[in-house]
Amino acid sequence: MKQIFSKQITEFCNGKLIGADLPITSITTDSRKIENGCMFIAIKGERFDGHSFIEQAWALGASCVLSQTAFDVPEGKALILVEDTRAAMLRIANGYRNLFDICLVNITGSVGKTTTKDMTAAVLSQGGKTLKTEGNFNNDIGVPITLFRLEDDIKTAVVEIGMNHFGEIDTLASACEPNIGIITNVGVSHIENLGSREGILKAKCEMLPHIKKGGYAVLNADNDMLATVKGREKEFGLPEDVKAVWYGRDKSNDVWANDVVSHGIDGMECTIHMAVGEIRVHITTAGEHMVQNALAAAAAGEIIGLTPEQIKKGIEGFEPTGKRMEVIKLKNGGTIINDCYNANPVSTKAAIDVLSECDGKKTAVLGDMGELGSFGAEMHREVGEYCAEKNIDHVVAIGELSKNMYNACKDKVAKAEYFATVADYIATNPTVSDNEYILVKASHFMKFEQISEFLNK
Repeated sequence: MKQIFSKQITEFCNGKLIGADLPITSITTDSRKIENGCMFIAIKGERFDGHSFIEQAWALGASCVLSQTAFDVPEGKALILVEDTRAAMLRIANGYRNLFDICLVNITGSVGKTTTKDMTAAVLSQGGKTLKTEGNFNNDIGVPITLFRLEDDIKTAVVEIGMNHFGEIDTLASACEPNIGIITNVGVSHIENLGSREGILKAKCEMLPHIKKGGYAVLNADNDMLATVKGREKEFGLPEDVKAVWYGRDKSNDVWANDVVSHGIDGMECTIHMAVGEIRVHITTAGEHMVQNALAAAAAGEIIGLTPEQIKKGIEGFEPTGKRMEVIKLKNGGTIINDCYNANPVSTKAAIDVLSECDGKKTAVLGDMGELGSFGAEMHREVGEYCAEKNIDHVVAIGELSKNMYNACKDKVAKAEYFATVADYIATNPTVSDNEYILVKASHFMKFEQISEFLNK
């Protein structure tokens, strides 16, 4: 982190400085990571209150603390008093972000945020040192933590922003002030809180007004909901001095792809067309949706001035974050498609598409998908029906909602099984046979990594 001072931080967040104006060399919300010269931010959560660790933070070497409560400040230390430390943290992150002349990219969407983030960072890194969000640190704590990692030698930053409710994208994008804003798609994730896909579209577009002057909005024309924005960008908050860049499979888009070839679990090939030229790329991760991710990354690369060769190298060098369409080839000839990090109806159907292309026995081990509200039962039934449509041989449905999946396909596939819990399924001692491809996918709370680990033991 670039050195800043406690007085400067106070100005960023409109707080009250008590004590000395001291240099700050790092910022943390984790009392276990306190080091000499840092600022400790006391966050009040549902199960803990960081204010309980303030005196300990000073004792461990923290120079300054950010607090909602007044404390006696030891000599040679500082306290910044604010009404809300979480809100203040975002304002500080914004002030810190604006100390740097960099290209900052925000990425949001219902599906594929993290994959697109990783691929975009892989492309942009061809032009210089690139910072990216670690894991899925995409909320009001994770985004500031990412911004605090900015250094003078960083050329670009790719910051993922997520949401569950209206207003969250607005808050996070206002802290980031992106030069490029990418919206990957609008699906059904969080429909429980947002009411409809139209509501989700509105929430995702909260990013648009915060794109910096002269910046770019990179939008997916292949998504049915985002496509309704085309030609109406200003109605959705895009500033007059920000350009919309559309990507998709149709040549009417600014960045587009054709000659798409699937190699099953070995990935995709396509030709990407840009104003600066065209490239033939091999994407190492399976699924047609990866073409859209590559187009978004290519658009960002073109915007910052990369050559077609640099963009190609970045796309082909991309490696996904673990447990996302991870192909595990077993010694006996079987294959696990480990995609258990998260799931929603769109990503699950995309994974089933990949499985359906495999040349062997096709088994789908699927679990509950969260945050679907009253739509949950219907959408799980749709996934079950989709398994039958795609000729999946064996469907294993696990979880309360997944019983709807099982009921929808039990009479339409060669074999279907239902288990209430992961433990119940593992208790049957499942194995992967020779020439069997087994997809493992569910929302993160289902802990399907236990299944992948068991099958791979």
